[in-house]
Amino acid sequence: MGFAPIFYFSDMDLRALIEPTLAGMGYEMVALERVGRGLLRLYIDQPGGITLDDCVRVSNQLTRLFMVENVDYDRLEVSSPGLDRPLVKEADFLRFAGERANIRLHAPLSGRKRFAGILRGVVDGVLQLEMDGVMLAIPLVEVDSARLAPELEGHTRRKR
Repeated sequence: MGFAPIFYFSDMDLRALIEPTLAGMGYEMVALERVGRGLLRLYIDQPGGITLDDCVRVSNQLTRLFMVENVDYDRLEVSSPGLDRPLVKEADFLRFAGERANIRLHAPLSGRKRFAGILRGVVDGVLQLEMDGVMLAIPLVEVDSARLAPELEGHTRRKR
């Protein structure tokens, strides 16, 4: 019986391994999370949206890739980013300009860490966010997390 080395990939190494594979399949990697007990959670997207068949296809392909590359993990979850899609890259903020979003900062800006408004673009690494008719400038490096905040027809969103 042979010995197969196990390689521990950093998140950056995993991204570098996964992104080209997804791009070749016509998908975009939205986010990758390493969750406790060996779980890898991957969110994918494409212009037409994501179906269950897309998730199965990507999961099967990545399972084979991880086996060849000796990636150490126990479970892989592949899913759509959902309606409240995370905004991770500068390109996400540009792509979804005109949409509502919830933004959380690392440190307070004008006494607040949480903002909700309309994305108006990014200029020189600074997010333009319209809140109640007022334009705010938020450096992207200060953004801890950001998600789309879709308004569902016929539903009201509860404030947290």
